[in-house]
Amino acid sequence: MDVTVIDTPQLGDRSYLVHDGRVALVIDAQRDIDRVEAAAEKAGVEVTHVAETHIHNDYVTGGYVYARKHGAQYLVNAADDVSFERTPISDGETVRVGELSVKAVATPGHTHHHLSFVVEHGDEQAVFSGGSVLYGSVGRTDLLGREHMVGLTHDQYASARRLAEEAEEKAALYPTHGFGSFCSSGPATGASESTLGEQIETNHVYTDPDEEHFVRELIANLTAYPNYYVHMGPINVAGPAEPDLSVPDSLDPEELRARLEAGEWVVDLRNRVAYSSTHLKGTISFEYGDGSSFTTFLGWIFPYDRQLTLVGSREDVENAIRDLSRIGIDSPDAALGEDPRQLAPGAAVSSYPRVDWKGMLAERPEGEAVLDVRRVDEYEESHIPGAVNIPLHELLTRMDEVPEGRLWVHCGSGYRSGVAASLLERAGKDPVHIDALFDEAEQDGVPLES
Repeated sequence: MDVTVIDTPQLGDRSYLVHDGRVALVIDAQRDIDRVEAAAEKAGVEVTHVAETHIHNDYVTGGYVYARKHGAQYLVNAADDVSFERTPISDGETVRVGELSVKAVATPGHTHHHLSFVVEHGDEQAVFSGGSVLYGSVGRTDLLGREHMVGLTHDQYASARRLAEEAEEKAALYPTHGFGSFCSSGPATGASESTLGEQIETNHVYTDPDEEHFVRELIANLTAYPNYYVHMGPINVAGPAEPDLSVPDSLDPEELRARLEAGEWVVDLRNRVAYSSTHLKGTISFEYGDGSSFTTFLGWIFPYDRQLTLVGSREDVENAIRDLSRIGIDSPDAALGEDPRQLAPGAAVSSYPRVDWKGMLAERPEGEAVLDVRRVDEYEESHIPGAVNIPLHELLTRMDEVPEGRLWVHCGSGYRSGVAASLLERAGKDPVHIDALFDEAEQDGVPLES
């Protein structure tokens, strides 16, 4: 058995191509299926089956399109209410994929109808656990609504034990989530591989002997997740179309200027240092260089009913189009180029100050507000005394709560505060971007409290 990992670090997920050297199975494909096609071609295998562990909440699947395009059987839990034809599969059923034996195991918890797949080839065994058992954690259990959360958390605990009964401890473990995805109930461990046995020894879903304690602890540690998740389930249930990943013709300067004046969503992809120095007034800064943050945080706050315009180099725009297609943001327009004055001659340009922690201490007058745009759980763990906490994903709806006067804006790394500073300036506020790691604040002389 050979397993090719198709990594999507921008969302913290993995897809898998599993084969016997001749025939293959694809598990949890991302929407940009050309990567799967390339992996299958490189391996010289025919994909006869495509499987979903669950109806995904954090990305648009490519499984439906891949199966239709290549005439593969599309394995989706028979209990899932979907709008397309599939090959229904249920708990305990086994499918042959060439020399591989693929057994579906019901592992509810992340969703009600979640499946894991135990794949065998001779004496080799692998477990594809989707959003069930992850490396060091399990999939979160609150995505289907708070009313289902307690029951699903109990299910998650039981499902881990079911997997331990269905597979050998030496089985390689291949989860879909857990590499930075907000679908994980805990932080990523940094592990790139593991076995079921290693997880039985170290993962809290196995090491906690008290189910009630496990349920309380998991729920207590769940944090906010991106707003765009609400769109993913319905898209996946309907059967998403293949995305158009081509770069559109660049907008002419007059059209770009008109969109800025109309207050449309025009996103500047340049790095946040260049943006703070000079940018078209009315744009929003989403640095593309930090790819994982870009997709998550743009998707988190972008209103899906609006047209999106991307401004940046052709390479960055092309990559951003691919990334955004994975979360259902299709066909953005583009203005290609990195010089604001050339992109829209005559349009207003702007800038705002950017400092580090030492710069804040030296330049901030007493009484000027510090705005912390990290999540509430981050703020509660440690924060600057007197700082106002409005998480980035709530900033647009809570703009009336932003203090008057100059605002010294920070987050955990500088990325979210760069986005926030641009949104604040767009709203007529006066931001200073603190572009620094929060973990270094105290050593640079900034007092903190819990």
